[in-house]
Amino acid sequence: MEVFAVPDLPEITAGDDLAALIDQRVDLRPTDVVCVASTVVSKAEGRAYDMSDFEAGQRARAIARRLSGITGEDKDPRFAQAVLDESEELLMTAPFLLTATRFGHITVNAGIDRSNVPGSDLLLLPEDPSASAAALREGLSGSPPVVVTDTSGRPFRHGQRAVALGWDGMWANRDWRGEPDRDGRELGVTVQSVVDELAGTANLVTGEGDGGTPVAVVREWEFGDHDGHDMLFRDAETDFVRQALRQWSY
Repeated sequence: MEVFAVPDLPEITAGDDLAALIDQRVDLRPTDVVCVASTVVSKAEGRAYDMSDFEAGQRARAIARRLSGITGEDKDPRFAQAVLDESEELLMTAPFLLTATRFGHITVNAGIDRSNVPGSDLLLLPEDPSASAAALREGLSGSPPVVVTDTSGRPFRHGQRAVALGWDGMWANRDWRGEPDRDGRELGVTVQSVVDELAGTANLVTGEGDGGTPVAVVREWEFGDHDGHDMLFRDAETDFVRQALRQWSY
């Protein structure tokens, strides 16, 4: 397969037709997979805010005081309020905020970004990344599958990697269960998260920091003759790590 970044995209602002801007810069094929950083999706959808847009409540002020005491750094309670507003659940409140977003993704600070947001203080994740992916796909020539991506840290490992937040036009997972291995043994648990793997592949060419290349195209990749499904985010009832965090205190 081939993966390449879409060149020369301008700074995205609220209301921009992101699909049209991509279309103008690359001849897409229906079999391509277009991976788009959530940053530019959020900007186009008007998800940039200032701190002054958030009035800190009692819980946010308590969280900020506690984090300030732990880290020795001043923490703005308005930022804590923004995290609370964007979260379905706080799994950890110290030594950092680990949150479950309203669409199922678990990440630090509800994925709120404070870099590459010219003219604003904060950039929130898209409200519904899969709906965002569907809207982008509808606007792209040939309607190729779209994956909305973001970078986040990993438990037990240093460094960040890209993951899928939303997708449209393809299954999230290849399901290998029931297929044989090379010795004829039937696979019983293997489900491959292809949207996450495609997100990570795209991030190798889009990069981080000030690269300015937030969209990548994966070409000549095939899902293959496998079953698929979209169960990417674990629900709380089957997520034993989330259940353990609910019982843990710092």
